[in-house]
Amino acid sequence: MAGRPAAWGTALPSVGLGAVCLSSAARTLQINRGAAAGFLLQALAALVGVVGFFWTPLGLTLAADSQAGTWVSTVIGLPLLAFGFHWLNGDHSTANILLGGALLLATGLEYFSEEGRAMVAQSVTIVASITILILSIFTMNFYGILGSLVLSVAGLLSGVKVETLLMLRKEAVLSCLLAAGNLAFQWALQTQHLDLD
Repeated sequence: MAGRPAAWGTALPSVGLGAVCLSSAARTLQINRGAAAGFLLQALAALVGVVGFFWTPLGLTLAADSQAGTWVSTVIGLPLLAFGFHWLNGDHSTANILLGGALLLATGLEYFSEEGRAMVAQSVTIVASITILILSIFTMNFYGILGSLVLSVAGLLSGVKVETLLMLRKEAVLSCLLAAGNLAFQWALQTQHLDLD
């Protein structure tokens, strides 16, 4: 395992993403449980990918489960974050619409083709980041704006058909961007909670 630097280069950012999301879930649990659940879903998906990396030399694989888990964490986890932002601002109807739509999409996993899943995941990422961006602009929440922009860049890069970005594997770059975006969202939720108190 030590002789595979490309594999380690993908696994270590996933560990960082999982750690950031777990920390964010713990820190936002008292602010909004929906947002904490969104962070937790993203952490679990990242950590399942890391476990799959360590199990591969043993002849075990989690590729199918990891792919479905990543899709579900994107389709449900990101709208849960948007739900938290909207709920804290008192926009309960938009929060419920986002979450209800995400749950409907998540139940249709088997009905989508591979291209359909990619399109749905990218659409959910865009909708979640745009709604958080609009809300953050109106509330002047710098961390929310930053997190939305970083999440948007990650969503755009996920659709790019290249293997390496900036001399790094695409998965590693996406994990680093998602970790930075989730950290900014955690700070944004804390700032928004303090502003409302």
